[in-house]
Amino acid sequence: MNVIIIAVVSVTAIGTICAVILSVASKIMYVKIDERIALLTNAMPGANCGACGFPGCSAYAAAIVSGDTKPNLCTPGGAQLLAKISEILGIEAGSIDAKTAFVHCSSDNKTHQQKMYYKGVQSCIAAKQLYGGQSACAFGCIGYGDCYAVCPSNAICMEDYGLARVITSLCTGCGLCVKACPNELISIESAGLPVLIACNNIEKGAVARKKCITACIACGKCVRECPDKAIVIEENLAKIDYSKCTGCGHCVEVCVTKCIKKVTTPHIA
Repeated sequence: MNVIIIAVVSVTAIGTICAVILSVASKIMYVKIDERIALLTNAMPGANCGACGFPGCSAYAAAIVSGDTKPNLCTPGGAQLLAKISEILGIEAGSIDAKTAFVHCSSDNKTHQQKMYYKGVQSCIAAKQLYGGQSACAFGCIGYGDCYAVCPSNAICMEDYGLARVITSLCTGCGLCVKACPNELISIESAGLPVLIACNNIEKGAVARKKCITACIACGKCVRECPDKAIVIEENLAKIDYSKCTGCGHCVEVCVTKCIKKVTTPHIA
């Protein structure tokens, strides 16, 4: 009996000592958390998309409160979030440069050559593992909608025989589609761009044209005729300098393969 009593007393004493130590440690090592971080985190979209440059909404909220970053980097949150940030922090949060995604491909099953028939997991990433996908052009849209699947705002539709298109009026510029595309076809740009190069093929013109009739062949006609000198050829592909482009649309008219497109919003069924 004495052994049992000693054991119980010993365990109780040890537990009491540990509780006291933990209590004291919690007081000494306590780190005060700014409640504004939680308020900002709850106000954010919660997509954890990384468009702001931080790994998640809570990390961005903490950086805003600490003053380490600008409060207007969350494009998915838009003006509504900016108003909330201004309210919580009592500051002028500024304005957001609206962003949207663009798919740099105009090919579909009618315009590009098929090198094989793919029958497997309906995923762009899966299809790409098999010789780059079914299309002869390994740079174009594979068409199984990995970008569509991750879009939180339903801003991507699959049309034109399996080609991803962005509904710019719905896109928040979160960038999740950019990460999902295995061919790196999608970029996030300022909303309102007048034209874009709808091709991503960097092969030589003759090779690219054999695979897709809408491929950029780097002929240079758009470069020569652009009145703003806003187009250059890099790695066999036309590139637009939007800081110079005035949106005149002349490049769209003169493009031999019609791979330069006016930015339009697809029809929503």
